[in-house]
Amino acid sequence: MADENALAALGERLVAQVVELGIRGGGPLSTAVESAEQHLVTAMGDREEAIRRLVATHVRLAAASGFVTGLGGIATLPVTVPASMAGLYIIATRMTAGIAHLRGYDVETDEVRSAVLVSLLGSAGAAVLRNTGVEIGQRSTAVALERLPARALSEVNKRVGYRLVAKAGEKGVVNLSKLVPLVGGPIGAAVDGISAKAIAGYAMRTFPPIVPRVAARAEVVSVRSGGERGPAGGRPQPAEQQ
Repeated sequence: MADENALAALGERLVAQVVELGIRGGGPLSTAVESAEQHLVTAMGDREEAIRRLVATHVRLAAASGFVTGLGGIATLPVTVPASMAGLYIIATRMTAGIAHLRGYDVETDEVRSAVLVSLLGSAGAAVLRNTGVEIGQRSTAVALERLPARALSEVNKRVGYRLVAKAGEKGVVNLSKLVPLVGGPIGAAVDGISAKAIAGYAMRTFPPIVPRVAARAEVVSVRSGGERGPAGGRPQPAEQQ
C-alpha cells in the first residue's frame, strides 16, 4: 500500500511536470505550439510533412545522450521527479501536443491535454481509459474524451501518471526507496529514441486530422512574420538540423 501511494503521488507530480514543460515550454524548450508552427513553416504549410519533421526532431532530442536529463527547466520546478524518468516524457509530450496542434486540436483544453498524456502509455492507454469508464470503440481517444466532465478527466490524468511511473519502475528507471535518477548512457539514449518514435505512432492515431492537410497561405505567412523561434527555442533553423 505504501508503495502504491508513493507511485500515485509521484505520478501526479510527473503529469504536472510533463504538462508544464512539454506543452508550455521552459528552459531551452519553446512551447509545443511554437515548435509545431515552426515546423509548419519549414514544411511550406504541409501539415503532415510538418508532423514528419516534428517527429524526427523529437526522436533525435530523445536519443541525444544527456539532453533530456540536462533540461534547465526540470531543476527549477517547485516539485521534481527523477530527471531520467521525466525527460523522455517531456520530449514525447511536446511532440504529441505538436501533432495535435497541427491536426487541428486546441492543446489548451483539458480533454486534449488528457489525450496527449494517454498517448504516452501506448497500447496500455486503452486499458487505463476502460478502468476510468471510458470506452473508445471505433472513436479516437481525443473524441472519446471530448465530453468527459473535469472530474473524470482528472481521474484519467491520475491513472496515466500512476501507469507512467509504474512502467518506469518495471524497466528499472526509478528506485522508489531512493528516487535517484540513473546516469544515462548510449543504450538508454537509443531506447528513448525508439520509445519516442513509438509514442508518435500512437499520437497520430489519437489525433486524426480535423483540418485540411495544407494550411492556408495566410497562416504560414503569419507564423513566419510573427517572431520565429526554432523548435527548441532560440533562432529559427531548418527542422532537420535541430
